[in-house]
Amino acid sequence: MTDTLRAHGETLGVVGVSVALGVSRASAYRWRKPPAVPREREGATVVRTPSPRALSPAAQAQVLAYLRDPRFVDRAPAQVHATLLDEGTYVCSVRTLYRLLASAHEVRARRGQRTHPRYAVPRLVATHPNQVWTWEVTDLKGPVKGERYTLSVVLDLFSRYVVAWRLARRESATLAQRLIRTACERQGIVRDQLTTHSDRGSIQVAKDWHDLYQALGIVRSLSRPRVSNDNPYSESLFKPTTYAPTYPDRFDHYLHAKTWCGPFFHHDNREHKHEGIAWLTPATVHEGHAPSILAQRQRTMDLAYQQHPERFVKGPPCVPQLPKEVWINKAEDQTAYIGETP
Repeated sequence: MTDTLRAHGETLGVVGVSVALGVSRASAYRWRKPPAVPREREGATVVRTPSPRALSPAAQAQVLAYLRDPRFVDRAPAQVHATLLDEGTYVCSVRTLYRLLASAHEVRARRGQRTHPRYAVPRLVATHPNQVWTWEVTDLKGPVKGERYTLSVVLDLFSRYVVAWRLARRESATLAQRLIRTACERQGIVRDQLTTHSDRGSIQVAKDWHDLYQALGIVRSLSRPRVSNDNPYSESLFKPTTYAPTYPDRFDHYLHAKTWCGPFFHHDNREHKHEGIAWLTPATVHEGHAPSILAQRQRTMDLAYQQHPERFVKGPPCVPQLPKEVWINKAEDQTAYIGETP
């Protein structure tokens, strides 16, 4: 390509040759007259010519001597620069002061900075009920500002069934542990069967909870701090709770809140049909009645298709089916994380 440019460049010119070859003029000029100094390559050692504006080694040593002076050793470079100007002395710019301190490894934060640890992404999968539970705690407003009641809800990940809930006048570790114990007894949970997932509240990360899970043979999983999507199913449960038509802005008293929660969770478990579980109720899925109900639905749709096939333009209908697995933070390689997050 370079020889072609040299051969025809004098008659056609660089513009004509670049148009004929289909290359940019910048490339043509670069090929015609390569740079005298080769470009830097990754890993290559390049000797640079010092800038004429750079401070000499002696001047750099003098600047560092100023910065190390006892009266300046605890001051910021901008403070040193301003003080020296007041005394009629200019040594270099503030940026150069910082650069020299950095080259001597003498500049850093004056106080230790807090570093946030890297938390493992919780990856949980449930293929049947009572395999993974998620639980969350929220507050219900009382009659006056500042008075709140603590609502704890334990949800089965696969069936969306509320296996247990408790309303307390205040958050209590003892009541929360009793809630988990009672739920395990009612559901017949055995050792090494269950994984529970929750946020990193003060109660959830306490040593008492670790001891409780060790005694019950439960694996604990925790969300990452400030990541609400790590516990999406429990979080999404509370939205219909507060959007229910009968939900008041504030409850008159504790018994008022407790009597409201009972019918609501009964309705959510036994009557409300969830899209994520094929428009079945959580109780239907949790208690194992889903296959028979879905089969009945399919028979109904098959009969409708036989009677009026013209209404089904996409062919024989199929009713929605239950998902085979329900994930929290599904991994691309579909490898489940079941364990205690740090």
